[in-house]
Amino acid sequence: MDSIYTNGTYLRNNPVWHADDSAWKAGHIATMLERHALAPQSVCEIGCGAGEILRALSTSLDAKTRFVGYEISSDAYQLCRDKANGRMQFHLANLLDADECFDLVMAIDVFEHVEDYFAFLRKLRTKGRHKIFHIPLELSAQMVARGRPLLEARRSVGHLHHFSKETALATLEDCGYRVIDHFYTSGRTELGNLGWKTQLLKWPREALYRVNPDAAARVLGGYSLLVLAQ
Repeated sequence: MDSIYTNGTYLRNNPVWHADDSAWKAGHIATMLERHALAPQSVCEIGCGAGEILRALSTSLDAKTRFVGYEISSDAYQLCRDKANGRMQFHLANLLDADECFDLVMAIDVFEHVEDYFAFLRKLRTKGRHKIFHIPLELSAQMVARGRPLLEARRSVGHLHHFSKETALATLEDCGYRVIDHFYTSGRTELGNLGWKTQLLKWPREALYRVNPDAAARVLGGYSLLVLAQ
């Protein structure tokens, strides 16, 4: 499956490599760090894409913090490499093959793309003291009932595995992580430029979320989980 990231297919399907929602994700990551008074001096992102999450974080974290992005796709590397500066560097390589360790390692919308995600997560655990994951929660009643959206996620963005909050957290624990904190994020209600189908479900999602966040994620979907772990 890695070939779609290296043969141009993923770039054709996602020409900006999700840079348009990177500032939103970085904002949630910064919130998680603030909640736990974490001030990492070295931050690494595996599968950094266009590098926009790291760039956005570099404007909000300590001026002495070092940022490193690893990316296996040469297409994505072309998008991020020119953003390198004195605090930020990018590598066309796999972090799991590198002899490096960081204060914070991030995998933002990554391991659902990996065929053997258990092996991936076990290796990643050694690369940093703290880890932050952002995990799409695609196992909702609405998504499963419709069926087609799951296949579309597989075709267009390479999602091989689908999770609920419970299976995502259980996966991390099975791989030896200690989950410290987690909270939902919702690109389907918090971001702009939503399609008409998403707009129709925006109010029901928000209304149900106010009453029962877990039910909103399980029934209507459109949520992801941000997780802080060791």
